[in-house]
Parts: sequence; C-alpha cells; structure tokens
Amino acid sequence: MLRPEVSSILPSVAAASPALGEARSQGPRYNFGLQETPQSRSSAQASVSTPGTSGAAGDRSSSTSLPRHPPRARPAPGKEWLGGFTGLYFGNKKSNAENTFASNFTFATSSSSARDNNYPQILKTPLSAGNPQRSGYKSWTPQMGYSATSSSAVSTHSPSVIVAVVEGRGLARGEIGMASIDLKSPQIILSQFADNTTYAKVITKLKILSPLEIIMSNTACVVGNSTKLFTLITENFKNVNFTTVQRKYFNETKGLEYIEQLCVTEFSTVLMEVQSKYYCLAAVAALLKYVEFIQNSVYAPKSLKICFQGSEQTAMIDSSSAQNLELLINNQDCRNNHTLFGVLNYTKTPGGSRRLRSNILEPLVDIETINMRLDCVHELLQDEELFFGLQSVISRFLDTEQLLSVLVQIPKQDTVNAAESKITNLIYLKHTLELVDPLKIALRNCSTPLLRAYCGSLEDERFGIILEKIKTIINDDARYMKGCLNMRTQKCYAVRSNINEFLDIARRTYTEIVDDIAGMISQLAEKYSLPLRTSFSSARGFFIQMTTDCTALPNNQLPSEFIKISKVKSSYTFTSADLIKMNERCQESLREIYHMTYMIVCKLLSEIYEHIHCLYKLSDTVSMLDMLLSFAHACTLSDYVRPEFTDTLAIKQGWHPILEKISVEKPIANNTYITEGSNFLIITGPNMSGKSTYLKQIALCQIMAQIGSYVPAEYSSFRIAEQIFTRISTDDDIETNSSTFMKEMKEIAYILHNANNKSLILIDELGRGTNTEEGIGICYAVCEYLLSLKAFTLFATHFLELCHIEVLYPNVENMHFEVQHVKNTSRNKEEILYTYKLCKGLTEEKNYGLKAAEVSSLPPSIVLDAKEITTQITRQILQNQRSTPEMERQRAVYHLATRLVQTARNSQLDPDSLRMYLSNLKKKYETDFSRAEEVSGKTEE
Repeated sequence: MLRPEVSSILPSVAAASPALGEARSQGPRYNFGLQETPQSRSSAQASVSTPGTSGAAGDRSSSTSLPRHPPRARPAPGKEWLGGFTGLYFGNKKSNAENTFASNFTFATSSSSARDNNYPQILKTPLSAGNPQRSGYKSWTPQMGYSATSSSAVSTHSPSVIVAVVEGRGLARGEIGMASIDLKSPQIILSQFADNTTYAKVITKLKILSPLEIIMSNTACVVGNSTKLFTLITENFKNVNFTTVQRKYFNETKGLEYIEQLCVTEFSTVLMEVQSKYYCLAAVAALLKYVEFIQNSVYAPKSLKICFQGSEQTAMIDSSSAQNLELLINNQDCRNNHTLFGVLNYTKTPGGSRRLRSNILEPLVDIETINMRLDCVHELLQDEELFFGLQSVISRFLDTEQLLSVLVQIPKQDTVNAAESKITNLIYLKHTLELVDPLKIALRNCSTPLLRAYCGSLEDERFGIILEKIKTIINDDARYMKGCLNMRTQKCYAVRSNINEFLDIARRTYTEIVDDIAGMISQLAEKYSLPLRTSFSSARGFFIQMTTDCTALPNNQLPSEFIKISKVKSSYTFTSADLIKMNERCQESLREIYHMTYMIVCKLLSEIYEHIHCLYKLSDTVSMLDMLLSFAHACTLSDYVRPEFTDTLAIKQGWHPILEKISVEKPIANNTYITEGSNFLIITGPNMSGKSTYLKQIALCQIMAQIGSYVPAEYSSFRIAEQIFTRISTDDDIETNSSTFMKEMKEIAYILHNANNKSLILIDELGRGTNTEEGIGICYAVCEYLLSLKAFTLFATHFLELCHIEVLYPNVENMHFEVQHVKNTSRNKEEILYTYKLCKGLTEEKNYGLKAAEVSSLPPSIVLDAKEITTQITRQILQNQRSTPEMERQRAVYHLATRLVQTARNSQLDPDSLRMYLSNLKKKYETDFSRAEEVSGKTEE
C-alpha cells in the first residue's frame, strides 16, 4: 500500500509564542559563554526577540576575538526597539503592504497572535536591508543579562534552535540546504537533500528540530510573492519566528570558510562530505552571519562540532564518491553524458530529469518503495501500449514546477513583460490541464499499485474546475506553440471575443497593422522584382528577408530604401523606415492588448487560485512517471534484469553500464557474491587488469537497484546500502608526496568515521601515496577496523601481503583478475593478455615489477639478483603467516554455518531442490574438512 504523505501524518508542533511587543518589553537576556540569546520565560512560552549590534556588526566577517567594548544602555522606553531599528506590526494585508514601504527595516513573527493568517510577518534585519548607518538609524547593543547557567528562569524545554533554509533555483529547484545551531550547545547540523513539491522532508526535519527561529532568503519571503516552500513552512510552524536575510549572505564559499575556521579538528572530515553540497554551505553561511549579528559575538576558531546528516529515507553518497563514480559529471569531459545519469536519462520533461538526478544522488533505502517502482517498470516493459501511450502524453508536458512557481508569484510592478508572462503561463496552464484526461486514459488499464495510485490522483475534481473556469474566458484554440510569432498570436487572441469590447477593438487594430505590414512587403517585392518575404523575431519585430545571389541585384546592391542590412552567405535581412514605424504602431497596439488581457487574466487567476494547489500533485505524478518511463526505456536498449533484495549481494554476469554505453563491444561480465559470512573481498591483479572498473561497476549497480531501475546483469540480488563509500585510485596517487597522501588519509578517515554495518565500501589502491612499509601497515589497520563491521567491503590492492589476512579472518575472500601470457613471435618475448575476468584466490602475477624489468633494458644479471632476493623475502613471509590445521577446520565450520543461516533466511527452493542443495553443501563441508586433516597430517610429518 502507498504510504500517506509524511507531512500529513506528523503531529503538529505547538510551541507557544507570546506577542512580539511583550517579548520586546522583557529586558533581561541570558548569556551562554560567548553567546547572548533571547530569554525564555519560566512559563515555557518562547520569547521572540532579535537583538541588534553595532553598525559594523552586520557586515563584519568572523574573527578570532570578541568585541572589547562594553554593552551600551538600552534605549528609553516608549518605542519598541530591536537593536536600534523600529519594529512594526502588520495586522492585515493592507497595513502590511503600506508599512513595508514605510520602513526600511521591519521585524515580525509568524505567531498567530501578531499576524494575519495568510501573510506572516517578516523580520528584516540590517543583514536584509543593508547598512543601517545609511538609512539614518542609530545602532544599539542590547543590554546583557544574567547567565542562564545559574538561572531558573530559563526553561530547559524551551526552543533554542535556529535553522537556516535555502532552496536551489532553476534546474536545482527542490534541492534543499539546511543548517541549524542550538544556542545552548556549540553544534551545527548540516543537511542537503532533494525534495518534491510537497516538501515533506523539509517539514519532517524542521519538526524534529523544533526551531525557535527560521532564517530564509528575503527573495523567498516577499509578502505577496513568497515561494511555495516558505508558504508551507509558515503554515506548519505558525508559532515560530521567521527572519529574512539578504540572498547574498547565502554564500557557499563563505560557508566553507566558516566550517574550515570553526569546526573542531576531530570532525573536520565533514568538509569532504559537504564541499560540493552548495546549498547547505550557503545555509550555514547565512546562519552563522545572523547568529553573529544577534549574539554580538563570534565563535572561537575550532570550537564547533559540525556534522552532516543525510535524509533518513535515502542512502548517503558523499561528494567524493559521486565524483569517483561519475554519477552526474564525467571526469574526463564534463560536457559529455558518459555518466550514470546519461545512461538512464531518457526523460521527456525537466521535472523528470530533476527527479532522476536527485534519486541518483540519494537512492532509496525502503525496499517496499523500491519494489513498487520496479513493479511499474516491469509493467511498462510488458505492456507496449501502456509504454508508448504514456510516453506520448508525458512528452507533451511542459515544466509544471516552473509553471507553478510563476503562477503563484505576484509581480512588484505591472510591466508589459509581467503582463506577457502571466498571459503566456495561463496558456501553459490550459495546455497542462488539457493533458490530464489523456494521461488518465493512458493509465486506466494499469495494474500495479503505484500506477493505479497516480491514476487515482488525476481524478481530483479541481483539475476540471480550473479548466472550466479558464475555458469561460480563454479561447478553446489558444494553446502552446513553438515559435515566438506563433506564441505572440496565441497571447493576443487568448481571451474570447465579447468579454471586453475595447480588447476586441485593439485586436482588430493589431490585425490590420499586421496585414498592412504583409501588404507593404508584397508591394516592395513587386516594385523591385525581388523575392522578399516577411520574417519576425522577438528582438526586431517584423523585418524583411531575402535569399538570392548578389549578381541578381542591380549594381550588386539593394535599393536605397532598405536599411539596417545584414548578410549571411546568400541570405539578406533588412528593414525600411516605413516598416520601423509600422512596427512601433504594432508594439503600441500589442501593449494595449496585453494590458487589457492581463487585467482579465488576473481576475481569472484570483478565481482559480484556491484550486491551483492540485497542480503540485500533478507535477509530482508527471515527474515520477517520466522517470519510470526512462528506466523502462533504458532496459529496452540493453539486457538489464530486475534486482531482488535480500541480505546478500549476488550479481551473475554483471557489467559496467557506463562502459557499455561508450564501448563498441559489450564489456566483459563478472560475478559477485558477498554475504554476511563472507563480507570482505580483497581483489588483486596487475595494473589495467580491471580492478577499478569492477569496483565502480558494483557501486553503480547498487545505486541503480536502489532507485528502482533494472541493472546490467543476468541475475542480481542486493542488500540495501545505507551509505555508499568509494575511494578510487587516480594517476595522481602514484606520486609520493605529502599532499596526495593527506588526501588519501582524509578520504579514509571520512569512511571510517561514517561507515556502519549497512554500508557498501569500495577502496582502491590505498597507501600508494607513501612508501611500501607504511602503505602495508595502514592498509592492514584499515582492513582490521572494517572487518569489525558487517559492512560489505571490496578492497583492491597491489600489496599482496594483505591477502594473508584471510588466514586470521574467515569472512575474508581473496579474488584476482586473471591475465594470460602469450608469446610474441615477432619480438621473441612474452606479453600479458588482459582477460578482465575475476577469479577466486590470490593472483599468480606476484612480481609485477620484475616482469616489467624483464621486458626493459635492464642488464639480465640485475634482474636475476632481484628475483633471488624477492624469493627469499617471500619465503620468510609465508613461513610466518602459514595457516594451521585448526584454522582451516574453523574456517570450514564458519562457512558452513553462514551458508545454512543464509539458506534459512532467503531460500525460495522447493523441498526437493532444497534437499539437493543441502546435500551438496554437506559434501563441500566434508571436502574442506578432509583437506584440513590432510594439512594437519603433513604438518605432523
């Protein structure tokens, strides 16, 4: 069954908040070390105050010392002051608008006792309004009060968290960055995630934080022009204070600098996780700047615990892993689409593309949701009529989210551009609503629960109500068309006749002017015997175009009547003085049409606005269907298989999806088998044998499975990964220098700090940035730490000494990439043939360097000496790490036990097949045990 929306099942947060005037009149404040925060009353009511600071405080950057001047006296009573800036109350929409223009700095709260329900009051601080000195306001520093640590007046349960929230724009809309700080604790929590148009994840996270105050960009909170995100937050947090900060303070570069400066060293690995998460960095920049302002203090360097928390319902993939795996951007050429996104992206709408992008970065972890998506993909693959029918309808949708964003905005000024935009978007809205019925028809025979649920969501009667209201005003023939002249025509004649008499007259005038332009150009063509035709562009209006050879012109020149001539090959474009005047008349007529149409459209929008929120659900439906169609489309181009979800990672004959896209031939397929009893694979093999490609392949298949896509394999089973970590070797790692080695250590430290039992960890060539002894030591220590977890780990290495860890840990398996030696008859030397096949056991290619030396110009005597020394060292190592018979017996018992547990959990075999499987398992155990006994006998001899 489909789950209800998260926001609909969460309990409401009822944090009481007094009126703003009462809060301002409470003189005392409390002081937490470096922090000055608003006081909360003992009655558990949350106080609302925003203290000011000195004139320079709003613009100063973080420093390492505290202000040395003493606090100034509080201003005299009689006025309500906030840091020297007059606070204004807005009781209703009218006064709200009037007072906004009357004051440069305004402060308000979303408390229901102090604001209109539809228009939450907004706080504008000097950060949001510029330098207070320029506006003629004095700057005040609020009076410091007693310490909260020794006062019973401060309730331990009162809200003390300030949260900054920012949303991406354009294609990144729906990408949310959040940063929160508890004024009672020196800890900042960062998060960034993709959300849909219901913003359920944002609401859930804010409900968990239970904030005292929420900071957003002033561009998101403009009264009468607020974003959907801001509207939803204010609706869900009516007793929380909202503060606006100028957009420029949401600066990701400054946010990264803040973290580098303020983060405690032990938690500095958070930098690796957030360095490319621009929105949470922007949020933390605004948050810390604002806290500096209200606190009149700065945090000491390296004093804050800063951590990143991903979305609870999605797997975490850090920025370094996303780059290593080329999820969105190709590392060689950022312009090509040889990425996982490029492999799967057959979406037809911008919303579908955005959803696919966000899903790749944050795969799902809920098996039920994933299987519902897989059921949909399966049905689309099985039902050709459904697939092509849906694809045909979906491809006709425009950017529904962008349309919604524009429709709900109120322009600051009634300009021609604003009028034209509203008219255009109303036509787009009509076009979108007319696709609802075809979409329902395409889905009517579907059988999977998710597709049926989406079909059911289209039964919302509000779609019909809006469309009917639009059709009473807008012509049935008005529709979205490509081409600027076509759309201009659609906008001019969008409103039906006989609704506005003056509009009808203006349109007739416009038609006559256009006809006159066409007639004039025809006359010019006859006059000069030239093949002239009428053309149009949004920048130039109507102009004349001609394609001819210059030799056909008299004296190889155009008549002098034509001006502004440009030529590209044999194509001429030009105009005339009369045509310029007629264009001006046309534009004037057009402005009148747009103005009158705009007034009608605004009235219409005011009538349908109460129903328009159903389009958010439509937008979500279209983007999800588009992504599912994209998954099905990708399956038709390759032999992908539906994944299963168990406690085992088992891939039969899987291959690299990106490599398949760019290769002429299908990549070599390999098997993978990882269980809880054998959860650590050590992979060896020469350079270029396929180790790094194989590691990336496993991660990409895991991501594809967890977003609901089929995967490139003959069979696949996955254990849900809550985190996916990769440390992939690059050419730079071969160089031994301190910066490269430190980069390695930071990446590994990040993995070790964040990995858990449900992680998928892929490490390639760790330790190449230092000498061999240190590299082996670091690798061995890292392996032992990861072996203490139940995470699935694949560890590719050149250090063959690590392979002997298998003796000590029965859950370690050695694998290698096989190579073959072939005789080159022309050069009379052996050459290595790469098979790219993964095989069990240690690699036989144990001396890569010696083989390279043999084919080089080194003297044979030196090569022979090197071989002898290497043999002696290897013999000593093997003697020290030889397995004992008891170890072999314990290993056989361990493997038998893990296989039996796995069979009990996941087996779907019928009784006869299960009996045969267990019999074979018993034989294998007896063979392993007898081998251990043989080793024991030889040892005793």
